[in-house]
Amino acid sequence: MVAGEPSGDALAAPFARALKRLCPDAQLYGIAGPRMIEAGVEALFPMERLSVMGYAEVLRHYFEIVGIRRKLRNRLLADPPDVFVGIDAPDFNLDLEMALKARGIRTVQYVGPTVWAWRAHRIHKVARAADHVLVLFPFEEPLYRQHGIPVTYVGHPLADVIPETPDRAAARAQLGLPGDAPVVALLPGSRTTELHYMAELFVDTAACLRRARPGMRFVVPLVSRTTAERFEQAAARAGGADALGIRLLSGQAHAAMAAADGVIAASGTATLETALHKRPMVITYKMSRLTWWLVKDRGYLPYVGLPNILAGKFVVPEFIQDAATPEALAGALLEQLDDPPRIENLQREFAALHRALRRDNANAAARAVLDLVRTS
Repeated sequence: MVAGEPSGDALAAPFARALKRLCPDAQLYGIAGPRMIEAGVEALFPMERLSVMGYAEVLRHYFEIVGIRRKLRNRLLADPPDVFVGIDAPDFNLDLEMALKARGIRTVQYVGPTVWAWRAHRIHKVARAADHVLVLFPFEEPLYRQHGIPVTYVGHPLADVIPETPDRAAARAQLGLPGDAPVVALLPGSRTTELHYMAELFVDTAACLRRARPGMRFVVPLVSRTTAERFEQAAARAGGADALGIRLLSGQAHAAMAAADGVIAASGTATLETALHKRPMVITYKMSRLTWWLVKDRGYLPYVGLPNILAGKFVVPEFIQDAATPEALAGALLEQLDDPPRIENLQREFAALHRALRRDNANAAARAVLDLVRTS
């Protein structure tokens, strides 16, 4: 199995454990992150070698990434596994899957490419590459079936682990936050490159909110020392984290969301996590000018955030690239926080989404993969 970034590592780890429970003799190996390794996956290459964001950034690492894929392909063709599972990372995995499938090795793509959002032509590549696709969202299953691709909807793992009614008081106690202060969680991304483009935006947005609500506090969960340093540097240029009421956390993203009254999140999985925590949010994203130029006219839906995509409408505001200014983000969040009926409607919408996504994901995915192996 191959994962290419932290979200894939998080998805694959419980899946690997489920495989081991259902098939104790299974041998799991490939490109793995720390969670997968802890779950029993042997890492032939470290996942961090693939964890690169954006077209411009990928171009700089192109030859290294292609070299890793070639070495892994040769290894698997020389000693074929019973099944190959690509965990997301379609730009890396689909080409590898095509080579393996052509030689009779069963292939599974776990997380279908977002053909419903952009680059719809990729669905034809998926058909050539994957014997089976595991999808996380219910609307994806009929889409793949329409193109004759065997598919199983397995639900989303976050819906299994996040409680339907998060305990705000317990989360604040866990983080040492006062029960009555307004708290906003800032989620600027998990990659160093994301912090490069967005740390200053999030710090300046906190400053705007602090001016409007002097008692407001901010929690910022970050996944590594490197990302924390990037955020600390941005905060220092704006007067320091303490002066802005900002507290940096090592991980603890779910506690931060549960403790918060509202969230500002970089587009990605964090927006779905926020929705499952039933919190009002503002979605934003910034990237390099070159990457933005390459993707801005490539057929995106009118929305990029997962809560809006799943709802099929704008349920929360989005501000992307040049529209992402501190004033816009702060104003949009305050508008929600000052409108209790709007928050109640949002919570009902997110509760329905939570129920639709809860499907015992890890076990459902493991059963689908083992069924494929046993029937081949």
